[in-house]
Amino acid sequence: MFDVNIGIVAGGPEKALASLISYQDDVDIWIGADLGASYLLRNQLPIDIAIGDFDSIDLEEKELIKQQANIFREFPVEKNETDLELAVEAALSYHPASIFLFGVTAGRLDHELANIQMLYRLIEKNVSAKIIDHKNILSIYKPGEYDVQANSSELVSFIPLTPIVKGLTLHGFCYPLDNYTVTWGSTRCISNQLINEQGTFLFNDGILIMIKSTEEDHP
Repeated sequence: MFDVNIGIVAGGPEKALASLISYQDDVDIWIGADLGASYLLRNQLPIDIAIGDFDSIDLEEKELIKQQANIFREFPVEKNETDLELAVEAALSYHPASIFLFGVTAGRLDHELANIQMLYRLIEKNVSAKIIDHKNILSIYKPGEYDVQANSSELVSFIPLTPIVKGLTLHGFCYPLDNYTVTWGSTRCISNQLINEQGTFLFNDGILIMIKSTEEDHP
């Protein structure tokens, strides 16, 4: 049994979408949530699962998605879950090693905040998860020590998902930290950079978000 990596494409603004083609070798199963299924079609990527209420696309496009998708699951517009949450539920049924989330930022702020918080649910299930758009890669971590790579144009920021993250230590960064406690509302860990292209960070309590950002579009 090999580790399954799943790419979920939601219906956020297309202008903020990362290059899906760049991730085709990293993704084993593609799931399109509502308009995200259309994005997969436009990028000539397989639609393994199309899911959602499909209220963001017209009937002609929906029929095309039905024809192309291996699995098509339509839900009523009035429901308790967002289309993205339905897609995440479908992804979790495969017991994936990792989930890449595309098309989940740069739209409605309520959706964006909920989507970031959804990563907490994934990490609690020991699923590696990233949110990726054209300028940012957002990852979430449990306590431990991790390597990080970034090029000279990328900024690296750390934000606590839990109210407190304790023991944050940064090695190989322009602005190092040693056993620092990060709390909600602090901007101490925003806009750091690596001295070279690789560094490490570690912490011992809480859940931590790392965001790599660039002014240039990510591939």
